[in-house]
Amino acid sequence: MISANLDLRKGGGLIPAIIQDEQTKAILMLGYMNEESLGRSVSTGFVCFWSRSRKKLWMKGEESGNTLRIKRIFVDCDEDTLLISVELSGISACHTGKYSCFFTELREDSL
Repeated sequence: MISANLDLRKGGGLIPAIIQDEQTKAILMLGYMNEESLGRSVSTGFVCFWSRSRKKLWMKGEESGNTLRIKRIFVDCDEDTLLISVELSGISACHTGKYSCFFTELREDSL
């Protein structure tokens, strides 16, 4: 069920969506959703983002085939961030071909 209180105004009409593998609990990626992409995600059962660079809806996997089937959607306590638990179809969530977008560690010597 979608909360009617999601605050899309804080992010200029966009809400961050953290994508987590339902099986491994690994964080796969972060994307942004607007009202339309969230509605499409819920209606299709597959994650759809708003592409900030291309300024259009973007169905994850439309080019790579690595789709994200929604299992559950959680809303944080401030109702301004989503955590979407997914089943990854394919081998990677990242456009680089890596399993997760989070593969580079920020080290102390780089701060």
